[in-house]
Amino acid sequence: MRNLIISAALVAASLFGMNAQAAETPAAPYVELANPVPVAVPGKIEVVELFWYGCPHCYAFEPVINPWVEKLPSDVNFVRIPAMFGGPWNAHGQMFLTLEAMGVEHKVHAAVFEAIQKEHKKLTDKNDMADFLATQGVDKDKFLATFDSFAIKGQIVKATDLAKKYEITGVPTLIVNGKYRFDVGSAGGAEQALQLADKLIDKERAANKAASN
Repeated sequence: MRNLIISAALVAASLFGMNAQAAETPAAPYVELANPVPVAVPGKIEVVELFWYGCPHCYAFEPVINPWVEKLPSDVNFVRIPAMFGGPWNAHGQMFLTLEAMGVEHKVHAAVFEAIQKEHKKLTDKNDMADFLATQGVDKDKFLATFDSFAIKGQIVKATDLAKKYEITGVPTLIVNGKYRFDVGSAGGAEQALQLADKLIDKERAANKAASN
């Protein structure tokens, strides 16, 4: 009987120790997707930023992520994808995709953010978008024609499908190589998010090198 009591006590102590250890182990700051999403450019490590022009956190992330993107090595492909959760999200997302298709997104991206975040312009109506973008040197008629084009509708479907596959619930969110998802909050801040991205890029690079040997 005494032996049974001692054994039970040892098991309980062991379980308590395991639980305490588990409690002390910090959760990973990223989620590994159960179903990895194929990257846009095979052979390159992809970093996706999902964002919304109406998101103040995305706006605050801009001066941190942009210099980082400019310094990315040649084996890394950076992609921005607009998150579309309905209403103004969809309108702004369609505007971004239109500007991207026109090849002018990089020229006016900051101005659009400023207009919405600082000047409090809604820019949810395509004509208001066109009028504002014309002040930034974007051809108004070409913008409106592209905005309603079949090609942009296809890009909207693609962007919406990717967001679902990434299983995002908010922005800004980063996806590394179609496998790892995290946001600024879970990473501990903007700088920490990019440090985490760097680590995951290195991880994928090492995995690619091992696979090729």
